[in-house]
Amino acid sequence: MRCGASVRSELLKTIFPCVDRRRRQAAAAVLLGLSAPAAAQDVSVHKVWEAGPYSFSDELGGFAIRGVTGTGTKDDPIVITEELDTASPVTLVIRTIKPIRPFDYSGDFANGFLHVAIDVTNNSALPWIEFEFELQEHRDVPSTFGDGLSFDQRRSDGATISSSSFASFSRDFEPFDRLLFTDGKIDHVESGSFGFLISDFTPRWEFYLVQDPRIPSS
Repeated sequence: MRCGASVRSELLKTIFPCVDRRRRQAAAAVLLGLSAPAAAQDVSVHKVWEAGPYSFSDELGGFAIRGVTGTGTKDDPIVITEELDTASPVTLVIRTIKPIRPFDYSGDFANGFLHVAIDVTNNSALPWIEFEFELQEHRDVPSTFGDGLSFDQRRSDGATISSSSFASFSRDFEPFDRLLFTDGKIDHVESGSFGFLISDFTPRWEFYLVQDPRIPSS
């Protein structure tokens, strides 16, 4: 008999002197369960949401997706409902779930054009006075003008860009692909919405949308 089992048996005899061997064994199992370290729990609450020809995931943390609807067209944009628990950048992972066929508008393919509306709730306990989005073909690597991925870089008028909480925006295409909303705010527990077109003339199976809420500097 192993030393640990022997000690446990003697301990049970001391605790339950009038209990037969079978009942002592049952008690040992209970004690062992109470003393053993708790099994590692699966704390992952991340979910992959599918809509249109794409899937959307909050797997990199810092925020939670609460719902995704739509097909990604101009008349039926992908609407992503989120809650951000931080005032630090978070990254949305976007993947294609249908074959890629550029400029095919049948709805059966990922075609390189994705109309997006993001409804976000500020759970960070700090006000947001600006909000920036950045597209990346490769995680943590700036998306350059030449890779084809952008916030509709073909148009200079910004007709596809909107926000319920910020009155102004600016875009950078080189060396980053960024869209910055200014002249507004989203207070704690309040929500705001953003709309824009993501275009990619060389569509990829996976890309990233970094979301960066900005807080007052002092």
